[in-house]
Amino acid sequence: MTDTSVEPVERVLQVLPPEIVVTDPDVMEGYARDQSRFTDHAMPSAVLMPRSTEEVSACLAAAHAAGVPVVARGAGSGLVGAANASAGCVVLSLHRMDAILEVNAADRLAVVQPGVVTADLRAAARRSGLFYPPDPGSVEFSTVGGNVATNAGGMCCVKYGVTGDFVIGLQVVLADGRVMRTGRRTVKGVAGYDLTHLFVGSEGTLGVVTEVTVRLVPEPLAPHTVVASFGSLTDAGAVVSAVVAAGLTPSLLEILDRTTVQAVDAMSGMGLGEEVAALLLVQSDDPHAEELLGRIEGICEEHGAVDVARSSDPEEAALLMEARRLALPALERLGDWLLDDVAVPRSKIVEFIAAVEEISARRGITIGVFGHAGDGNLHPTLIFEDALPESRATALAAFDEMTRKALELGGTITGEHGVGRLKRGWLADELDPVAMQVHAAVKHALDPDGLLNPGSMLP
Repeated sequence: MTDTSVEPVERVLQVLPPEIVVTDPDVMEGYARDQSRFTDHAMPSAVLMPRSTEEVSACLAAAHAAGVPVVARGAGSGLVGAANASAGCVVLSLHRMDAILEVNAADRLAVVQPGVVTADLRAAARRSGLFYPPDPGSVEFSTVGGNVATNAGGMCCVKYGVTGDFVIGLQVVLADGRVMRTGRRTVKGVAGYDLTHLFVGSEGTLGVVTEVTVRLVPEPLAPHTVVASFGSLTDAGAVVSAVVAAGLTPSLLEILDRTTVQAVDAMSGMGLGEEVAALLLVQSDDPHAEELLGRIEGICEEHGAVDVARSSDPEEAALLMEARRLALPALERLGDWLLDDVAVPRSKIVEFIAAVEEISARRGITIGVFGHAGDGNLHPTLIFEDALPESRATALAAFDEMTRKALELGGTITGEHGVGRLKRGWLADELDPVAMQVHAAVKHALDPDGLLNPGSMLP
């Protein structure tokens, strides 16, 4: 019989090993939210730090029995509030589950726990002569579990795809503590519903992933790199559209606007160019990279590139990649920031970039544009003063305008960061009413009490 005189959270904590329970307010404060802006959060009632699937199961079973909400958390590097604590919840931190369980060169797969840092998985694959392509900007500190939860992308997406394209199997703990496996280890397998990809991108609202099986590919050749500078951002965008129209597929095609280039220069001293209005960074790890990049160079010149340079030097390639990874940290130094994550059809990139420039000029707000131009996924980042209500309001209005424009162009409200709390109000604008009903039905089937990450994704 349940003792109703004991608070629900206390009933959860009483049945769990004390060494996985944290209630120190100073420690819990660090688990209350992710890196997002303009998202609500609360102090969790406790933080649970399980070390195994069995302990995750015990945590969820106890929380389910007591009616306590649970918010699963990886590294907390997300930007949409999907790991933010809600009132009365317990945060389930998976950072202790950080083992690489297997790297199988014969079957080209790896099995990892959710707390494995993405860069560590990539390094382990490389030691076996293999490659794990997903490469989010937070690769050095984000975790595989978090990448799965948001279906994270990265700079290699244009050729290789996002996290979900490499996940072939999962171990998942459901809301009531039951454990199940989905997917396979085989190259092919179509038995039953595709439950694996139901959980990929579900942001902890359907279950908690405790093991991930990913597909690996042969290690690619060292990349060749082209850097092209332009006198206008729209000229650079036109090159992206032309590259796509020509059927060319580099392994990486990134764009940085003037604001971002100057911010990176100020932070790093790389000397990318004070007068550059836009920079394209292109790489190919294809055996025919010289020919492919030669054609892209020609397209850049046809569209008014001010300067085009090519290199096969791995050190130069690494330096340029570092410049791209510094985009957001460099923009952060300019003031308070709000990053958008939208994707548009690649044929609409020029139109979207022009709209961002118009919004920036009309509202008088600085917007740094960078992102994965090769797949249409851009990250226009607003710089504002959080202490000034008028500046906050302008930033939010501009953010909404950009998101709405992406939808008008046939795009999506998120390309890789997820919906979370930041964009939950936008989901119904992208999906039709029947699709929203199906989302709600799936959620109810797997989490009928609505205890898993309440407030994230679904309005």
